Order: sequence, then C-alpha cells, then structure tokens
Amino acid sequence: MGSEPRLSPRERAVLTAIVETYIATGEPVASQALARHFGNKDGMSSATIRNVMASLAETGLLDQPHTSAGRIPTARAFRLYVELLGGPQIAILAPERLEQIEESFAGIGTSQQYLERTSHVLALISSGLGVALASTQELHTLEHIHFSRLAAGRVLAVVITKAGSVLDRVLLLDHDLTTTELDTAARFLNENFHGWSMERIHTELARRLAAERSEYDRLMHSIEELCRKGALTADNAAAPVIFVEGVANLLAGETDREHLRTMLHALETKERLIELLNAYVDARQRTVRVVVGLEDAIPELRDFVLIGTTARLGAENIGTVAVIGPTRIQYQETINAVSYIAQLSGRIFQPPQ
Repeated sequence: MGSEPRLSPRERAVLTAIVETYIATGEPVASQALARHFGNKDGMSSATIRNVMASLAETGLLDQPHTSAGRIPTARAFRLYVELLGGPQIAILAPERLEQIEESFAGIGTSQQYLERTSHVLALISSGLGVALASTQELHTLEHIHFSRLAAGRVLAVVITKAGSVLDRVLLLDHDLTTTELDTAARFLNENFHGWSMERIHTELARRLAAERSEYDRLMHSIEELCRKGALTADNAAAPVIFVEGVANLLAGETDREHLRTMLHALETKERLIELLNAYVDARQRTVRVVVGLEDAIPELRDFVLIGTTARLGAENIGTVAVIGPTRIQYQETINAVSYIAQLSGRIFQPPQ
C-alpha cells in the first residue's frame, strides 16, 4: 500500500469528524451535518467543508455510495484516522469500564481461564469478535507430569501444560521401570522443571546427564529415556488453544445477506483465525497493533479491522488478545481495552521462578 497523504490541519479535522460521525451513525456524512458539527468555527463554513471533502475524495479517503449526497470513509481513511489517534500506550478507560473489566477477571487462576475470559470481555466491550490465542510456548510449558506403569516396558505419561491442555501418550521403553522409579522421575520433573518449556527441559536434562556421573546417574538415565520416548514431546501437544466470542455482534450489524454468507464462511474455522492473528500480531511486540482491511490474510474480511497485542507473564508471551470487527468500530476505546487487558495478565499471574 502506498504512503498515506499529508493533510493540512483543516483536512485532518474534517476527516476525523467524518470518520467519527460515520462510526456513530453508519450513514453517509453530508457537508450540512459537518457544518452543524463545527458551528462555523475556525472558518469552517459550509462552502469550505464541501471543498475539503472534495479534496479528501480526490486523495482516495472518501467514497460516495450510489447517488447519495453524503460521503463515507475508505479503508485508507480509517488507517489515517488510527494514526491521528496517536496510538497511546497507556490504556485510559472510563471508571465504569475499568470496574467492569476488573470484576470480569476476578477469581482467574490459570492462563487458560484468563484467555477465555478475555475473549468474552473484548466481545462485550467492542461489539465485535473477541479473540484470545494461547502462545505456542504456553502450550508446550510443563505444569505437571505423571507416569503410570501399564505393563513391563509400557508406561502411560500424562502431561498437563500451563495452557491447561491434558496430553497423554503410551511409551514403549527399552528398559522396564518400576512404579517407584516412575514416581521418583515424575517428582523430579515436577519439582525441578515446573514452568519450563519442553525444549528447555530436554536441553537441561542432556546437559546434566553429560555433567553428572554420580549417584544420580540411574535417575537421570530413567528420566532421559522417558523423555526420549516421547513423554515431553512438543509434537504431542494438542491443537492451538483459541477462544472466540461475539460472532452474534457481527451478524447484528450486517444487512447484506451475500456479504454475511462470505463473512461467516471466512470465520467458520478457528484455524483461519489463528492464521489471521499470527499474520498480523508479532509475539515480540509490546504495543497494540491496528490493521484496517484484512484482505491480505482473508479476502472476505477486507472491510474488517483487527486490534490486537500480546499478553505477557513477566518476560514470556502467554498469548494474543484481539478484537476483530467492522471498520465502524470504536477505535480509541477498543485500543485502550485491548491494551489494558493485555497488561492485566502481569498482575493476575506471577512469572515462573
């Protein structure tokens, strides 16, 4: 996409008024409505406003539907409007909105509960689609592991991840292990590697096995074989965990039946939403990202906007929180809500030691 046009202060004022009026009403905005809005202040006469609107239309920022006298903002106009908002990093919300969010997150104890509640709250606040996607790291981070001996050389490994997923696998061992050895191995892993990623556990076990030739050798060899046989294999993880709420919000604002059909088709599989979030929200970013027009990832969502960021637990990313909605969304409040809820995760949880 080309660079956005440079606007004069007067053009910025008129464009902002048009976008905000269109968001509020959903109707094309006429020059007479803007004249009432400005009240002939700062030289904003009806004639001046008409000239400015014509100029904005020439630069591709306004469109004229059918033969209506009013104009509507284009996707470029919404992008420019978001830039004019300045994207504040400090989430400023009305006291009643803050109270609503704080009450909604009361009693949250796990990251999965946090993400699930986030999708609900963001859908409620934005009147769009609230989405929360657990990070890959969270899916592969150890919460608890248990081994059960099924038969000679056959062990059931049950792994609970930080995301709340329960993974199980039957392991076929080269050397039989007793129930006592399995319990000792599980206790060692739970006490020493709680909150560690699977990959990091593998690396550390290999390092310790190479470094320690002592009384722990037998224990380390037992644990190493259990892990090597697949007890802590990232590929064993379930599909990415994603929470989605608020599809009814999108349906309520859509009157074009054909557009409604294509939109629902685009949103019917969670895999497409996961691809969408991964395409636009970088796990390393610390700020809220606003993307107007999602056609590069999903063509049917060309008239939609994504407002999202990452939620963190200390320095670690626990997932992506976002709103997907029509371009007529309340940008400032939604940006602030997404930012605040993402920051809230740091207060709810303590980073693993």
